[in-house]
Amino acid sequence: MKDIFKRREILKANFLELEKVATDQQKNIPPPALEKPFDVSMKQIDLPELDLNNFSKKSLTIAIHDRKSHRKFTDTSLTLLELTYLLWATQGVKKVFNKNGKAIASFRTVPSAGARHSFETYLIVFNVETLEPGIYRYLPFENKLLFLYEEENLQEKIVEATLGQKFTGESSVVFVWSTIPYRAEWRYNISAQKGILLDAGHVCQNLYLACEVIKSGTCAIAAYHQQKIDELIKLDGKDELVIYLSPVGKIK
Repeated sequence: MKDIFKRREILKANFLELEKVATDQQKNIPPPALEKPFDVSMKQIDLPELDLNNFSKKSLTIAIHDRKSHRKFTDTSLTLLELTYLLWATQGVKKVFNKNGKAIASFRTVPSAGARHSFETYLIVFNVETLEPGIYRYLPFENKLLFLYEEENLQEKIVEATLGQKFTGESSVVFVWSTIPYRAEWRYNISAQKGILLDAGHVCQNLYLACEVIKSGTCAIAAYHQQKIDELIKLDGKDELVIYLSPVGKIK
């Protein structure tokens, strides 16, 4: 029981403990980059500009009412425009704050403790119009997708990584969110983990509601094999690790 009680500490708002710790922000250490660097020579796909008026036919009240988890998807493809809408709804950038010519914070379509936004969005694409199957990364500041690599037997590998949940491999695309913990630790140190977990919930709820708008479905997944999913996305599992994922597909 002692181990259980110890693990529960992450659920507590122990911000008074921060008084005993000097955070990197308090030490005047520059904040970490808002976006993980990438090789500009890699293939990038421009995402279409959104006209939000085209996605306002369903009211927020009805979307909240209709929201549910879906584990059965049709063979209909998602369009690139629909995927762009889902990406915008979950991590879209609304405003960037600069200091001395460097971006230090951003406001997005989801709340985040201290505007730290510790997440990167990866996509396991199976059935999206104009996109080759494979693994991509969303570049929210550029409004682009970065094609990372193809992977043999990708459907089987995501099912294995999600402990046999077959519907992950039957979706059009799996949203995979990683966290780079230091983005939050820079400001909150030992209290950062609570905020990261709360922020992940904000992101996925936006995905659920946005899916309702485009007549699609999703089902959040927190039951997965940590090492296998990190290895599939090619993350080190320490400075960056998968925190949450959710497959998306068209529904009847």
